[in-house]
Amino acid sequence: MSDDALVTRLREHLGKAAVLTDSDVTDAYSRDMMPLAPVGKPLAVVLPSDVEGVQAVVKACAEFGVPIVPRGAGSGLSGAANAIDGCVVLVLTKLDQIVEIDAGNRLAVVQPGVVNLDFRGAVEKHGLFYPPDPSSYDWCTLGGNLSTNAGGLCCVKYGVTTDSVLGLEVVLADGSLLKTGRRTVKGVAGYDLARLFVGSEGTLGVITQATLALKPLPQLPSTFVAGFGSTEAAGEAVARVVREGLVPSLLEIMDATSIKAAEAYLKTDLGAGSDCKALLLAQSDSGGEVARRELAALEQICVDCGAGLAYATDDLEEGKMLLQARRVVLNALELYGVWLTDDVCVPRTRIAELIAGCERISQEVGLRIAVVGHAGDGNMHPTIVYSPDSEDEFARAQKAFDAILEVGLSLGGTVTGEHGVGKIKREWLAREIGEVGLRVHRQIKQALDPQGLFNPGSMFSL
Repeated sequence: MSDDALVTRLREHLGKAAVLTDSDVTDAYSRDMMPLAPVGKPLAVVLPSDVEGVQAVVKACAEFGVPIVPRGAGSGLSGAANAIDGCVVLVLTKLDQIVEIDAGNRLAVVQPGVVNLDFRGAVEKHGLFYPPDPSSYDWCTLGGNLSTNAGGLCCVKYGVTTDSVLGLEVVLADGSLLKTGRRTVKGVAGYDLARLFVGSEGTLGVITQATLALKPLPQLPSTFVAGFGSTEAAGEAVARVVREGLVPSLLEIMDATSIKAAEAYLKTDLGAGSDCKALLLAQSDSGGEVARRELAALEQICVDCGAGLAYATDDLEEGKMLLQARRVVLNALELYGVWLTDDVCVPRTRIAELIAGCERISQEVGLRIAVVGHAGDGNMHPTIVYSPDSEDEFARAQKAFDAILEVGLSLGGTVTGEHGVGKIKREWLAREIGEVGLRVHRQIKQALDPQGLFNPGSMFSL
């Protein structure tokens, strides 16, 4: 059966406007934000507007033996949504309904095309809070967050996406609709299939609906900042925060390179001083006296660890200004070139060693590497800057990317904390989980996707 016949079948099901084949258009849907990941030419890009449309696409592709690559907004950083040659890219952004907000049971039912920030705003009107907040939360979709098990700045207190998932509806390889999970607080009936699909990067099925747990809307945050003369001192402060049981709603770290870039971009002095080598930023959303006690305890720890700057504020606007320094780092690095951001997670007691390793790698490859990350959970984002016009610098950036992963594993860490494996870290996943782990992954894949049509080449080879 020909490719033309499949395109004709898809148009019969979805309508001509929802099936795109012009390469000038389909190229825009063929890759995410990771420059290292391989990308192919899709046969077609389809944009169904309902679950039945998704099922029709999956059934047609199964009949024709054509691979399917599910895609959200394309904000990913691992190549997980990148097309392969001859595939159908299944774009889920038109399934964008918030089906239900059940304030009494603190849950919501959503489709995968809902934008994270729009959803957060919608539930806030009910006095509720959806914690996962990836950096791209103003344009990334919940389906993409679910497929990669995305995190964000609030993970230290509230966890990653999977910690908010009660249930999913998933289109399986034969086009049938699997309903997983529950609407209750507790439930242990059968295997936890919902969590199997969260983070599976579209390799096992297509998520078409999710039931998500919500939290009460927290108090307005109080903010704390501390500057250190060494990364070792900042790392010790983080370790003490963990040991003493403090759980701020946010705990971020910036190294000297990222501090200088943010200051240049914002055209302001962050107040840490020219000798500051690391900055910790924290927030408490407990409110009132509880928040003041939490930040006072943080301040005492940082001062004990040698912080030259330690400052807390209840002022919301001042807190936003301080946190802006962390949020603008990637934009700030564009002053020096294009960036390639990595994603490793290490034990929280070894953050300083990872930053030191990145400094060594930076010297070895001759490129700027800035390290920012979620100190509260050990998830670091070393970011390599290189010239877009230099093939040599791009090659050195690739070398640095892999070297950082090597350091992360050597420190007892993992090669991805929230961006996913995608098409750039397949060999690293194999190294991390070993032969037995890889065999089990393949057995699960074979059981749920016997033709191997769902996002082949992502996470691991078949």
